[in-house]
Amino acid sequence: MRFLASLYLNQRLYVAFLINIALFVFAYSFPILLGVAEITFLVIIVLVFIDIFLLYSSKEKLVGFRKCSDKLSNGDINNIYIHLENRYDFTISVKIIDELPVQFQYRDFSIQATLVKGEKKIIRYELQPKKRGEYHFGTLNLYASSSIGLVARRLRYSQDMMVPVYPAFLQLKQYELLAISNRLVDIGIKKIRKLGHNMEFEQIKEYVPGDDIRTINWKATARNNGLMVNHYQDEKSQQVYSVIDKGRNMKMPFDKLSLLDYAINASLVISRIALLKDDKVGLLTFNKKVSSFLPASKVNRQMHRIIETLYNQKTAYRESDMEKLYIATRRRMSQRSLILFYTNFESLSSMRRQLPYFRRIATNHLLVVIFFRNTELQQLIDKKAANVEDIYLKTIAEKFDYEKKQIVKELKQYGIQAILTAPEDLTVNSINKYLEIKSRGLV
Repeated sequence: MRFLASLYLNQRLYVAFLINIALFVFAYSFPILLGVAEITFLVIIVLVFIDIFLLYSSKEKLVGFRKCSDKLSNGDINNIYIHLENRYDFTISVKIIDELPVQFQYRDFSIQATLVKGEKKIIRYELQPKKRGEYHFGTLNLYASSSIGLVARRLRYSQDMMVPVYPAFLQLKQYELLAISNRLVDIGIKKIRKLGHNMEFEQIKEYVPGDDIRTINWKATARNNGLMVNHYQDEKSQQVYSVIDKGRNMKMPFDKLSLLDYAINASLVISRIALLKDDKVGLLTFNKKVSSFLPASKVNRQMHRIIETLYNQKTAYRESDMEKLYIATRRRMSQRSLILFYTNFESLSSMRRQLPYFRRIATNHLLVVIFFRNTELQQLIDKKAANVEDIYLKTIAEKFDYEKKQIVKELKQYGIQAILTAPEDLTVNSINKYLEIKSRGLV
């Protein structure tokens, strides 16, 4: 029974039998074909037995296993590796069917490979999860065929395993490497010249075009017979908080990733960049109440704490309570801090309901409200109207888009910084705003 369970008929065998049946059918009209059909049938049967003998007589067989990292990165391309070793004495063709987690909803996932005698091969494929949580892989199925290719032997390797999907730590590593190599400009991070400074300077250097002329050191200039400028120290150990709204307005998906996950991924990266700038980073998430709070710190384990805290965050179906957020900032953030607040508004009226709380928070902290442009509406706006219905939909879309821009203007009237961004540009725009604030010494 185990033999029959592992034996599979290849498509090539079905084609051979169909041809043979056709020969038998035509033999009624052309009797000379009857002998050809009978010989063909016997040849097919013999080849099938030879194929089975080659695949099952050898104790040495195909060996394979799956290998991946102990956790996957949400929203990023993750590599999965299938290691194969051909222990047959001949070349084989392999069909790989890996039982992927149900979250991917792949129904026809398979990979083809060819291995010569004794060859070891690593097959790589990519997965891009769109949701945090536990992902369960099932059995690795390998279908080995000889050069005859009429039947296949199935080899099952039970590799049931659970792999957690964490916030985008691969994206975090990418930004960190680019920051270390001073290549952040390659992905859209702007070079911002420092506009403000504190009263202490690190060193005196020769003037280069673009330096602030207010930093010229006239005494050093007179001694060196050339313009010399003071290079001031950056303000360090400032508190930077990522505050994430988990209300229903963050459930909206873009490219299968929720706004909450975009905010989580961006806050993870901005926290790491702030730590590289020697600032303290903290985290607060809330909806009807504050669900998690990490005080600002720059200890070595802070990033690990942030990642573990963000892993379990979920949106709620109710609107968030901004009063609870204001109370939390008053009680738990004693020092003036930069607050990067990730939320979303679909209308001007919804923002105005929360504006009193934003104004109170902004009296004690530097508040940056970050919300999302509806890119699907933008596609509707850019689309050429072909009929009256298109004109109506285009007008409504332009109204919603206009209100989003009005939200930014109204927040700025009250001294509140604001970022209106497409979801895919959130991380880059957040970093640019942080660097701008640091350069201007606003915190």
